[in-house]
Amino acid sequence: MIRLDHRDPLPDAMRGAILALGNFDGFHQGHQAVIGEAVRWAREEGRPAIVATFDPHPVRYFQPDAAPFRLTSLDQREELFGEAGADAMLVFHFDGAIAGMTASQWTEEMIHARLKVAGVVTGQDFVFGKGRSGSAQALRALCEPFEIETRAVAPVHDSEGTISSSRIRDALKAGDCTTARRLLTRPFAIRGTVQHGDKRGRTIGFPTANLDLGTYLRPRYGIYAVTGRLPGDRTVIGAANLGVRPTFDPPRELLEPYFFDFSGDLYGAEIEVAFHHFLRPEAKFDSLEALTEQMQRDCETARKLLGALL
Repeated sequence: MIRLDHRDPLPDAMRGAILALGNFDGFHQGHQAVIGEAVRWAREEGRPAIVATFDPHPVRYFQPDAAPFRLTSLDQREELFGEAGADAMLVFHFDGAIAGMTASQWTEEMIHARLKVAGVVTGQDFVFGKGRSGSAQALRALCEPFEIETRAVAPVHDSEGTISSSRIRDALKAGDCTTARRLLTRPFAIRGTVQHGDKRGRTIGFPTANLDLGTYLRPRYGIYAVTGRLPGDRTVIGAANLGVRPTFDPPRELLEPYFFDFSGDLYGAEIEVAFHHFLRPEAKFDSLEALTEQMQRDCETARKLLGALL
């Protein structure tokens, strides 16, 4: 699995590929269907399979002040695409030049001339080009002169409707980890580098690994039962506070996981925290003693909920 940049020449080994084209933030069941079709098609014809994604997300380009909404980082997407069987992840760096391309320009200049693909797979609801003027149907017609075959994959549904990133975001904002996990086929997870904090957790017996939330969607503020993937691919369980820590001043937004039965220095290490269960909302406590007692109860609950995972 390699990472490609659309601004660089395409390696010869990647020419004639089957391209899964979309954004694929979240890599949920619907995205998995599109990428799965591209990988199957590529394998049938002995071609490489490339998955495209955009960074920044087009929404971020057009609405720079929009609240954070990402469900995955580029590194997470690269791993997920690789696990799905893709040979490469192609990153389109979304800028003014790309935003200004018509659907016809996109097809001729990007898909045909630059990428030289043999086939393209999208979702049926895929749109592209300036003003979102292109569709999956338009892409088929635009690709025909270049003898590029296209396939459009139908949306994936469950009993509540179409599976989408919007539904996952809504579930996470409500603290509904179960629904998010079902739609994603895995727990929502935040990856980041452990940073130094004020170390208050150490003084009350709960040392935490502090993570900045970056561009990730903010799930409902509160306490969660979590797992952590640490360096060396070690998995641990724990409880985490996500929010602004209302008991302490000044407020500071952080993800603060406390991992059970773990001791060690994680500062500067990259870890991933997966959200399994929402335990309770954030609360302000009158004393450190009251906070400590509640944290002990939270940890006991998290242990019971997560005990079967290890």
